[in-house]
Amino acid sequence: MNNRTRLFAPLPLLSRCAVLALALTLAACGGGGGNAPATAPSPVSGAALTAAATLGEKIFSDQSLSASGKQSCASCHNAANAHAQSDNLAVQLGGPNGDVQGFRASPSLRYLNLTPAFFFAKDGTPTGGINRDGRAQSLAEQAERPFLAPHEMANASKEEVVGRLQKTGYAEQFRQVFGSAIFDNPEQAFARLTFALQQYQIEDPAFHPYDSKFDAFLAGKAKLDEAELRGLALFNNPSKGNCAACHTSSVGADGKPPLFTDFSFDNLGVPRNPAIAATKDPAYFDLGLCGPDRTDLAGRADLCGAFKVPTLRNVATRKVFFHNGAFSDLSKVTAFYVRRDTNPEEWYPLAADGSVDKFNDLPAQYRGNVNIAEVPYNRKPGMAPAMSESEIGDVVKFLGTLSDGYKTN
Repeated sequence: MNNRTRLFAPLPLLSRCAVLALALTLAACGGGGGNAPATAPSPVSGAALTAAATLGEKIFSDQSLSASGKQSCASCHNAANAHAQSDNLAVQLGGPNGDVQGFRASPSLRYLNLTPAFFFAKDGTPTGGINRDGRAQSLAEQAERPFLAPHEMANASKEEVVGRLQKTGYAEQFRQVFGSAIFDNPEQAFARLTFALQQYQIEDPAFHPYDSKFDAFLAGKAKLDEAELRGLALFNNPSKGNCAACHTSSVGADGKPPLFTDFSFDNLGVPRNPAIAATKDPAYFDLGLCGPDRTDLAGRADLCGAFKVPTLRNVATRKVFFHNGAFSDLSKVTAFYVRRDTNPEEWYPLAADGSVDKFNDLPAQYRGNVNIAEVPYNRKPGMAPAMSESEIGDVVKFLGTLSDGYKTN
């Protein structure tokens, strides 16, 4: 299906618009909507970190756990940049010498504690899971791969990671927390290491502060300016930006602020990024849900090219955008959504016959999976885009209100 990888037919248009109109109304008054269930409970605000989380904090920044001795979790997920990358590389470098290029842009780790484990909704919509393809079922599982991936921390085995851990200044603390004999079983020790990282991300409020200007606005402690309010209205409007169709903007039924994601997957047909070395091979494609990193859905051709809808919190602080880092400017990202189909020549190269090679980062047989049904994608060349340049600017202004660290007077 073209409608955000749904297995079955979408809601009738009238019903869908009614739901979105309700979401718009609730978002404008600061209520309504709902968030998906969390993978783990949120900690009590102001509570001290547990012993496991305290260890996780040390592990998170420990470069000695990598083959190069120069890379840690914090290298690609800098707290000063909303736990995302700090440079403008499309994909990060790793490996034993720090010169091996990766395949996907590093996402922010903010607000991942509320991501549900992957599942198919009743209507067939793939939902949840950590990673851009949803394959990790928990933060602990997500933490495993960076230690072992050849293009990241590049350890040869779990045993090698644990061997490095035993040489750290906090090895004795690790024994005290997880048992004096914990290092006798490297498999268990590695599992405890990733558990500690998970607890750190769950317990430390820095990973989910909810202190943006928009949060202050919802709490009645700040006002959005005119451009930001216009941007919010356009963001929610189902005939304009329609962003809230995937990036839920309304307060949850439990009263929690919105996460600006519905945890679903979408196929956007993002342009191929030649800055990624792997793309020099014309046979290489990153197909998200159906591979190559994720293998359990390799037979689902209808899901090929779909990636998880990320939270838009802190989106204005991102250095690169989309799974392949094809964009580095938020205004251009927003314009891509709006003008992808009305002006494809702005985003894609020309084919040998002179036509626009639209959706060029997908094999021909999967280009029909790209979402062309929902606003603002339901346009054709020659038609007017769903939003004007000034309206795009207003949406970008609103997105700036989602950055953490807003200070109220």
